[in-house]
Amino acid sequence: MKKIKIIETAYRDAHQSLLATRMRTRDMLPIAEKMDEVGFFSLEAWGGATFDSCIRYLNEDPWERLVELKEVLKKTPIQMLLRGQNLLGYRHYPDDIVRKFVEKSYENGVDVFRIFDALNDIRNMELAIKVAKEQGAHVQGTISYTISPFHTIEKYVEFAKELEALECDSITIKDMAGLISPHDTYELVKTLKEETDLMVNLHCHCTSGMTPMSYYAACQAGVDLLDTAISPLAWGTSQPPTESIVAALKGTPCDTGLDLKLLSDIKKYFEEIRKKYSGLIDPITERVDTDVLLYQIPGGMLSNLVSQLKEQNALDRYEDVLEEMPHVREELGYPPLVTPTSQIVGIQAVMNVLSGERYKNVSKEVKDYIKGFYGKPPAPVNQEIAEMIIGDEKPIDCRPADLLEPELEKFRKKGEEMGIIKKEEDVLTYALYPAVAPKFLRGEAEEEEIPSPEKVAPSEAPALPTEYNVEVDGEVFDVKVVPTGYMEIESVGTKAPSGPVEGGVTCSMQGMILKLKVTAGDKVNEGDVVAVLEAMKMENDIHAPQSGVVEEVFVDEGDTVNPGEALMVIK
Repeated sequence: MKKIKIIETAYRDAHQSLLATRMRTRDMLPIAEKMDEVGFFSLEAWGGATFDSCIRYLNEDPWERLVELKEVLKKTPIQMLLRGQNLLGYRHYPDDIVRKFVEKSYENGVDVFRIFDALNDIRNMELAIKVAKEQGAHVQGTISYTISPFHTIEKYVEFAKELEALECDSITIKDMAGLISPHDTYELVKTLKEETDLMVNLHCHCTSGMTPMSYYAACQAGVDLLDTAISPLAWGTSQPPTESIVAALKGTPCDTGLDLKLLSDIKKYFEEIRKKYSGLIDPITERVDTDVLLYQIPGGMLSNLVSQLKEQNALDRYEDVLEEMPHVREELGYPPLVTPTSQIVGIQAVMNVLSGERYKNVSKEVKDYIKGFYGKPPAPVNQEIAEMIIGDEKPIDCRPADLLEPELEKFRKKGEEMGIIKKEEDVLTYALYPAVAPKFLRGEAEEEEIPSPEKVAPSEAPALPTEYNVEVDGEVFDVKVVPTGYMEIESVGTKAPSGPVEGGVTCSMQGMILKLKVTAGDKVNEGDVVAVLEAMKMENDIHAPQSGVVEEVFVDEGDTVNPGEALMVIK
């Protein structure tokens, strides 16, 4: 056994798991100097959902966050989580964008790249690994860990050897949902140490309650690196507490050598940060939930799922979604539930539950997944489901990015025409998030308010009364309001009329209108796609419920719409 090195996740995965990725840069910088003194192997501070969250919710430039942290962190490497060919988004990007993004990330301050693919399809990792190595960065090749009849220690070790052949510097076992048992941890770490010459890192979330035991088993098996989070941002769907792991290993051959008093000072700072963001913390994400062993939702996905169900005013369907999740995962070929497949499976489960009919609404991402555009699923996709979604179309069998044309110059030109490009990094921001980035880059985005804990969540808001006592000429009548099947549209702040709208096309989820496929006067057939809604970071087609002519369109591209809101009328 030897000394263990610690990767601190407070700046990325800890707040992604517990605070829906909402920590501001201004709350990271004051403590960064002390964090730099600890002696961590690295500080995970970038990547994952942080980039998206910065431009979507915080009105912050993620590139500036990276630069500002790098100015303070003189000793400790900055680490990022990179989704291989997906980078930080939910689709595969062309090679020219992947190359430029990795180069710019290194140039702006990333020293350690943890690179993974949601399907453990090494073809989707090769380019990012190659470019990061060319920069001189430390590359962690990553195993996305999950449990299924198709995931075995032998297959994981075989995959690790492929990563070693690509000259990765270390291997990370990325256990997104805290599924790995102490026994399996010992066997996997020991075998990886025997079969490869790489450092082995274990990254787990605490959701199942097994993780501290698994960490100790990993130490017994010869692990080199452990991911932890400073205690105010630990436990639940986050990582084990840094101080607890340091104290547990003190005086043993695995002693981390880190100073508990310095960590205590850092802890006090983050206790105040936790108070500030406490309105974002949901009890569901804080507690141990052994049901994760059944539904396998990773930490970051769980807090986001709760947040998204609240947005849809559907938190009461939480248990239904959890029950639906494993069924969708099995039907889609047992993908490990890590971004983007966690989002793809999770949101499909949400849509199956909220629409009341399984696979009635299917996101573009699910269609692309079944077509093979995310890579090869670990197991065959259920043929009946596949035919329901893509018909007779045959999935591809090549590397998905081989089918993609270069896009960087296209986005550069378009962005310059829009007047939103001020630096090279802006081109990448726009290319990664073309729906969200323009508003941010134009300076029109607003910082989302941090909710105070006493605010009533949407799901807990009192329902509107449906029964009234109405007095007419002195006589009291008991009146019950019954839905008519038409949609009531408020006229305040919208172009839609008040009162019922016959032939209205409505949306089932809260989201943003990404594309309008029709205008007033267009003829449509039942089932035609009339609009595309970006909801919960997925693209969802909205279909015409009947054939006819589009009489009026009430929304514009970029508008935010609510569940049940009428988008247009087809007569």
